[in-house]
Amino acid sequence: MKIFISGGCKNGKSYYAQRLAMAQKADRLYYIATMRSADSEDDERIARHREERAGWGFETIEQPVDIEKILQKGDARGSFLLDSATALLANEMFHSDRRIHEDAAGKICDGLKTLADNVSDLVIVSDYIYSDAMIYDPFTEKYRKSLAEIDCAAARMCDAVLEVSYSSIVVHKGREGFDALYQTIR
Repeated sequence: MKIFISGGCKNGKSYYAQRLAMAQKADRLYYIATMRSADSEDDERIARHREERAGWGFETIEQPVDIEKILQKGDARGSFLLDSATALLANEMFHSDRRIHEDAAGKICDGLKTLADNVSDLVIVSDYIYSDAMIYDPFTEKYRKSLAEIDCAAARMCDAVLEVSYSSIVVHKGREGFDALYQTIR
C-alpha cells in the first residue's frame, strides 16, 4: 500500500508514518531521511526521530536529493518511509551556492513516481504549509507552490491520503484500505 501523510509541523505525522510502514509486514523497513541539518533545532529533531524508531527495525538511508536513487540502495519488496517531501524540496530547490532550481518540484514528482512504481509499500510524509494568510517573498511563494505540486502528485499516486492534526487522523482517500491497516497498529 502507498500512503501519503500531510499535516502541520510537530503533529505526530512521523510517528504514524513509522507505525504504518511497520504494519505493512515487509521483510525490510527503510527510513528515507531527507533532512539536512541547518542548526541545533534540526539536530534535535533528527535525534528525536532516530530515537523514536530505535529498535523498530528501520534501516536508515540518507537521501537528501535524487530520491529515485533509493531504488539502488534498498530491496523494492521492503516498506519505505520517506520523511519528508518538505525537506527534500528544500534540498533540491535551494542549493548551497545560492542557486535556485526552479523546476525542483517536477524533478521530485518524477522521482517519486519512479519510486512508487517500483516498490510495494511506501509512506510519504509532507508538511501542510498552505493555510496562513501571509504574503511571502517570491522565493518562498515558489517553494510553497512547488510543495503543493508535489503533495498533489503524491496524493494521486497513493492508495490512501491522510491528514494528521493534533495527533488525530483524517482520511481523505482510501478509507477502506487504510482502516484495515490501521487496525493492526492500534
